[in-house]
Amino acid sequence: MSQDAERIKKLIAFKKKLETRIEEVDSELKELQATLETVNSILLEKGFKQVKISEEAIGVEAVAPKEEGVAGAPEPSSFQQEGESESVVPLKTVTGELLANLYLTEDSLRVVPAEGKSFDVNTPPFTHFLVERVLLKMQERDSELVRAGQLAPEKIFCYNIVRDGDLIREIVVKNADPDRLRELKSSIRWTLEKMYEKTKSQG
Repeated sequence: MSQDAERIKKLIAFKKKLETRIEEVDSELKELQATLETVNSILLEKGFKQVKISEEAIGVEAVAPKEEGVAGAPEPSSFQQEGESESVVPLKTVTGELLANLYLTEDSLRVVPAEGKSFDVNTPPFTHFLVERVLLKMQERDSELVRAGQLAPEKIFCYNIVRDGDLIREIVVKNADPDRLRELKSSIRWTLEKMYEKTKSQG
């Protein structure tokens, strides 16, 4: 058999392997999407709204006019559960300027921008970093655990971006362990500082 014929034979075999793998991945993707839909429906039943990123990754849903609020989103007065202790952590720039206050409980947090500070969801790196690379990744990891039967659906990491137009009113997170709370505190502070710097430079 010539070298060309042998090469073609190998390429055909490789092509078949690729086609088989594509079919497997496609099947797995459909299964994951179905699982995610189930998890989302459970979250909605629990009164927590799933945050969605548009294909252009330009913003976050759950827009909250001040006079109406968000259906199902925890209000500041209802965030703290009875019997839970809540601590307040100020998030500041390296120069000591207050960006926001972070309200912590055992497995939840709520971030409220400081008075006089406005953070637009379209200002980098909010969507690309904090939402897509931090919050969504944590939720995706828990979705995998739910799918594997290693985590109860009601314990899945979930979050809500409460907005007034494009401005962030609150960032609310539930079902986060201590390690994630520490990571979130650091990531949120860094994100808000970078957003504040961009806002100042544009102003």
